[in-house]
Amino acid sequence: MSKDRFWRAISVDCINPELFPKVSLFLKSGGNYVLYKSHEHSFTEADRRRLERSFTEFIYVRTGDMQTVNEYLDASLTDVLAREDLSSEAKGNILYQSSVNCVVDMFEAPEVAANLGRSRTLIKHLLAFVASDPNALKSLGVIAANNLYIFSHSVQVTALCLLFHEKHFNLPPDELLDVGIGSLLHDYGMTFISSEVMDKPDALSKIEYYKVKQHAQLGYEFMERTGQFSTIALNVIRHHHERYDGNGYPGGLKGDAISRSAQVAAICDVFCALTMDRVYRKACSQAEALTAMAEETRQGAFNPEFFTIFAEIIKERIEA
Repeated sequence: MSKDRFWRAISVDCINPELFPKVSLFLKSGGNYVLYKSHEHSFTEADRRRLERSFTEFIYVRTGDMQTVNEYLDASLTDVLAREDLSSEAKGNILYQSSVNCVVDMFEAPEVAANLGRSRTLIKHLLAFVASDPNALKSLGVIAANNLYIFSHSVQVTALCLLFHEKHFNLPPDELLDVGIGSLLHDYGMTFISSEVMDKPDALSKIEYYKVKQHAQLGYEFMERTGQFSTIALNVIRHHHERYDGNGYPGGLKGDAISRSAQVAAICDVFCALTMDRVYRKACSQAEALTAMAEETRQGAFNPEFFTIFAEIIKERIEA
C-alpha cells in the first residue's frame, strides 16, 4: 500500500489561522512527509505568509486527523464561498478540497446516512459554483495532483455532470442531487479491485482488464444492497462505461437504452480521465481530449448530440 494513502493534502487557501484546528501539519519533500508544525502549536498568519512566499500550495495532515479537519472545512465552506476577497481559483481549490475529502469518506462508508447528507450538501455547493462562475473549471485538476486519483477524478466528473445537467436539462433539485451522488460514486466498484492492478504502471493483461471492467457492476450491486440510493444514481454507477454503439460494459446497452444521465457521465468520465496524469501516461490538454473524443463519437462511442453540447461547454470555459 502506498504511504500516500495515510496522508491528505490541504490547500493553504483552506486554512483560516483563527479557526483551523490544532493538528500536526507536514510538508512533502522528495516523496517524504516532514513535520512543519506539531499539534501543540497553532497555524498562524505568519505561517500562511511564509508558505505563500515559498509558493507552497499544499500542506499535509495524517488521515487520522481528517475528521477534525473535515468538521472545520464543512463548517466554514459556505462563508468561504461567499467571500469577495478570494479569487475564483482559491474558492475552487477550497471547494474541490472539501469535495475530495467527502468522496474519501463516502467511499469508506457509503451506507452511513451522515456521509450521504454531507455529500448532498457538497453537491449543492459544487452545482452553484460551476453554474455561476465561468472560471470554475480552471480549478479542476489542481487538487488532483495532490490526492489519490480515484477521488479527485470522481469530483471532476461530478462537477462536469452537474454543469451539463444544469445547463441543458430542466431537472428538479432532488434529481440533480441524485445525478451528483451517482457521479461521486461512479467508480466505487474500484475499491473491490486489488491495488496491484489499480497502480500497475504497465499495460494490463487480459485477465487484469477483465477484473477492472467488473467495477461498474460491483459498485452497482453494493450500492443497490444498501437501499439508500435512487435509480438515477444507481444507473450512473452501473452504466457509465456503456457506449452508444453497444460496445461498452457491463450490459452492452445501446443508444437510449442507456439512461440519459449515464450517457452524460460516460462523456464526462472519459474527458476527466484523459485530462489527468496517470501512472502510465501524461495528461492530455483539454483541446486534445476533445479532439480524441470527437473521433470516438464519430465511431459511435458517445451520443453525438450530448458530445456536441459537452464540447461547447468546455470550449466556453476554456475561453472564459
